Parts: sequence; C-alpha cells; structure tokens
Amino acid sequence: METLRQTTKVARIFDLVKGEYVRKEGMEPSYILTNLGEKISRTKIVGTIVDKFMSDDGNYSSITIDDDTDAIRAKAFKEDADFFEEFDIGDHVMLIGKVREYNDENYIIPEILKRVDHNYTNYHKLKILKGLTKEKKINELVKEKWDKFADLDELKKYMKKKHGIKEEEIEGILESLGDKEEKKEKDYKPMLLELIDKLDEGKGVTFKNLLKESDLEDDIFQEAVNELLAEGICYEPKPGVIKRV
Repeated sequence: METLRQTTKVARIFDLVKGEYVRKEGMEPSYILTNLGEKISRTKIVGTIVDKFMSDDGNYSSITIDDDTDAIRAKAFKEDADFFEEFDIGDHVMLIGKVREYNDENYIIPEILKRVDHNYTNYHKLKILKGLTKEKKINELVKEKWDKFADLDELKKYMKKKHGIKEEEIEGILESLGDKEEKKEKDYKPMLLELIDKLDEGKGVTFKNLLKESDLEDDIFQEAVNELLAEGICYEPKPGVIKRV
C-alpha cells in the first residue's frame, strides 16, 4: 500500500481514457499522463452511471460513468466488490479514486462515491474548464521556450522564476512532448494459465499461491483471474481455488 495519499485532481473522463498510463515501481505512484502533460494518480470525476456489473461469484463488480466527454469504468474486487451496491444506472455521481490500467484500459479503483445534483455537476464542469485554460496556457509557454534551452534544468528554473510554474508541471509537459514508448499489450491470462498448469497437482491452485507466484499487483491479478473464470477457461472447484476446465 502507498503510505502517502496522492493529490486528487479534477479531470474530464476524456483525459483519463485517452491519456498514457505510466507505470512506476516501488513507492513512486503510477499515473496517467494527459495530452497537456498533467500527471494524474488520484482523480475526481462527476458523471452519470450508464452501466453496472457484478460477477456471479460476487468477487468483482464495476460501474461505467459517462460525463459527456467519454466513459470510464470503476472496478472493485473481493471484499470491496459490494462498493457499488446502493447505486443504480442513471444516478449522477461524484467519484474519487486511484487510476489504474489493465490490458490497455485505464480505469479507477474507487475510494469515495456519492450522488450529486445538477448544480454540483455544473460546478464541476466549470472547475474543469478553468483548469484546462490554465493548463493550455502553461503548455504553450513551455513549448515556446523548449527549444531555446539546451539544459532542461535551466528551463525549469527559468519557468519557475519567470512564470511561477512548478517543476512537476513542467516535467509532465516535457514528458508528454517527448517520444513515447508504444504501449505493450498487457494480457496476463496466458501467463496465469501456464502457472496453473505448473502448480496444479490435481486439485487446483489456491488464489493465494497463484498470486504469489505471478508477482502481479492484486487488482491486475484479480481482473485476469475473473476474466479466466468469466470466459469459462477456468472454474473454482471450491472457494479460493482455481482450476483449468
């Protein structure tokens, strides 16, 4: 678990969905890098629930939220799978949570979910508009000066002194302007199937042992396992154990 709570950033769903997910190791939080160079690890969105899902075994649930710019899923696993129970399709909600990525899909792990009215929705949209105006202005300033500084540290110092722009904001913009690695397809199901074949001595493999051997993050592991079960490739001979069909 991360020991420090990341800053919550108000965002359009469009920026979360279209942004590039940058995965970090250790205690450094992963984040979505938007087209304007904003780094988002923890976000706040407002929109309407347009879809809701609960797996048959009750270990996974999701809702899809649309804010008129795009739609994104929020996902809950295991003991948190009932997170969305009291909410329905059509509810206008405010969601705060951490951004994650699996199999080229950016999504949100929920922390806070509340119903809101249209006045709050309009306030949220206005706040986003103001933020985008500021980000575009900063982005244009950095682009204008980028080629004039051979040393990026000197550029950061100049922009901070001349325009009061934080170094982390400049770093995000420079990262978004630089060459980006192509995203690799992240489908962990084949790897899990190989491990199941290797570890299964006849009675299946416990989720705990499979998670340990896979060395995956818990949420990524849970989603891959749920897909294997949902697609009928594997089944649970008893609770907490998985086996190939």
